[in-house]
Amino acid sequence: MAQSFLLCCSSSSFPPHPPSSSSFHYRQKITNASSVPSYSSRHFKLPNFSSSHQPKTLLQDAKLDDPNAKSSPLSKTSIWVNPKSPRAKHLWKNSYHARSSSLTKLAKSLDSCNPTQEHVSEILKVLGDSVLEPDAVFILNSMVNPYTALLAVEYFKQKVKSVRHVILYNVTLKLFRKVKDFEGAEKLFDEMLHRGVNPNLITFSTMISCASVCSLPHKAVKWFEMMPSFGCEPDNNVCSSMIYAYTRTGNTDMALRLYDRAKAGKWHVDTAVFSGLIKMYGVSGNYVGCLNVYNDMKVLGAKPNLTTYNALLYAMGRAKRARDAKAIYGEMISNGLSPNWPTYAALLQAYCRARFNRDALNVYKEMKEKGKDLDILLYNMLFDMCANVGCVDEAVKIFEHMKSSGTCPPDSFTYASLINMYSSIGKILEMEAMFNEMMESGFEPNIIVLTSLVHCYGKAKRTDDVVKIFNQLMDLGISPDGRFCDCLLYAMTQVPKEELGKLSGCVEKANPKLGSVLRYIMEKQEGGGDFRTEASELFNSTEADVKKSMCNCLIDLCVSLDVPDRARDLLDLGLTLEIYPDIQSRSQAKWSLHLKRLSVGAALTALSVWISDLSKALELGEELPPLLGINTGGGKHRFSDKVLPTVFESYLKELKAPFHKDANKAGWFLATSEAATSWLQSRGSTVALPQ
Repeated sequence: MAQSFLLCCSSSSFPPHPPSSSSFHYRQKITNASSVPSYSSRHFKLPNFSSSHQPKTLLQDAKLDDPNAKSSPLSKTSIWVNPKSPRAKHLWKNSYHARSSSLTKLAKSLDSCNPTQEHVSEILKVLGDSVLEPDAVFILNSMVNPYTALLAVEYFKQKVKSVRHVILYNVTLKLFRKVKDFEGAEKLFDEMLHRGVNPNLITFSTMISCASVCSLPHKAVKWFEMMPSFGCEPDNNVCSSMIYAYTRTGNTDMALRLYDRAKAGKWHVDTAVFSGLIKMYGVSGNYVGCLNVYNDMKVLGAKPNLTTYNALLYAMGRAKRARDAKAIYGEMISNGLSPNWPTYAALLQAYCRARFNRDALNVYKEMKEKGKDLDILLYNMLFDMCANVGCVDEAVKIFEHMKSSGTCPPDSFTYASLINMYSSIGKILEMEAMFNEMMESGFEPNIIVLTSLVHCYGKAKRTDDVVKIFNQLMDLGISPDGRFCDCLLYAMTQVPKEELGKLSGCVEKANPKLGSVLRYIMEKQEGGGDFRTEASELFNSTEADVKKSMCNCLIDLCVSLDVPDRARDLLDLGLTLEIYPDIQSRSQAKWSLHLKRLSVGAALTALSVWISDLSKALELGEELPPLLGINTGGGKHRFSDKVLPTVFESYLKELKAPFHKDANKAGWFLATSEAATSWLQSRGSTVALPQ
């Protein structure tokens, strides 16, 4: 049975949604960037305007560019026609279906014609001398070539009566947005002004969205801030889209101001805007802000996409919040999203920075299984983590796979991480083999590599090799930094006393201030005030991450060379300068001494001072709390002083002190008030430091 069709009474009416035109030969494929908010004129709220003098038409979406158009579609009258009727063919030719089809063909012809006014006029002359405005808008809306569209606009301005030129310009601006030609859009806007055409809200929203899809957030901000000077007030949709632009330009205050308005006004906020806010907070280090935005999305019913999750994971990685990253990744998977390469990269960063070695290695294995190659940064993050947590076998396997893959050769940082790994566990032969491989690969040793070598040779008591590395550093013209000097000092705490002179000379050349403090200790010079002054100047000029280690080593030397007064001076300076923060804590129930991360010499010195303070408290008639505790640390981390609990257990027994290991807390030694008081009164106020 033949199907019937509907005809509109107005022969100049067209479908409400014009058919999309396929790309023509000159145009490259355009993809939508997930990180850019979507903008559409259908989102803008336009005021109502009576337009009864205009011909009734179904071309409502074209009129969305007209700020004076009605927001509701015009009513139309339809009649049923029997397709078998002899008049059916005649009526079909005059229907809006046929009309829109012919206009679409004209648009396609314009897209592919030579960009000259002559060719464009030749194609459009079939419309006659009086072109209807809806026809002109329909054709422009159906085009994809903005350059021939410009010529069509010129033609229509001559042929269309009572045309509102801003509509034609707005439609053409959208074509420039389609092909991501922001410069062309700006030139067209300048032409509008030159011809006396006033821009409206749609003009500016199109320019702003064009800047956004062209990844020009600074331009979007410029056009947004131009609107008031043209008498245009941005609506909620434009303001909402600008949150993303302000996050991209680093204007945090404006982005948050608009975001707060969006939440208060319950505006529509695109998912990309949330992603931009999370990135902004992540870059500024406000990781709580990242999670707050993520929670806002849940409350507002916005669905996070892969870009959102990746931004969150990167932020959690920078914050070393691996547990949060793991939970977020689990939510992502449960929401049906599959990880891509940036997802894995963000997870690896989060796990490696937080030293979650099992999770990091699982991500590495999953990437291998899915054929996702690691870049040099990801490999080096893995090696650095392995060096810090002692995953030697795993690091070796990853290194061999890296070299065999042929896609990512090791760089100097790769070798530095592996040399540091072998240095930390004292494997000299493996360290030297890796150093030789690095040299054969054409990489010169840097300060990191040479520091690792000094540490390893010092730990092995190979004094001459330490001096050799120091001389090599000087020959290469590398300035010794605080960490290198600290490793020289560490070597001095390990080598025999008779060889200290070889290394002290290196220290004086590397850091004269440190050499001066060292002479006070080694030569047992008098003058406590001068020593404290010079030591204070040394610590104030030393990098923050090296101060504690350097102070530990100096105190260890004092203990080894039997200079206890200098050791106490250094400990007191460490407390004053907050190198050793929160070393003591007091409550009504318990007084504690916290020695975690202190060297053996520094911890024993701190114990001596603490016992002296307890004795003085008793002498002044002060009562001790029910419990006294010494915390030497659990020794779980490979670089924590595992030996410290063992040393203290032996030393406390030697002192016959009433402190005993806590069965429930590793590294803790506890004593009751009664037992401690009796012991302190029996032995006096001083405790000699062991040699």
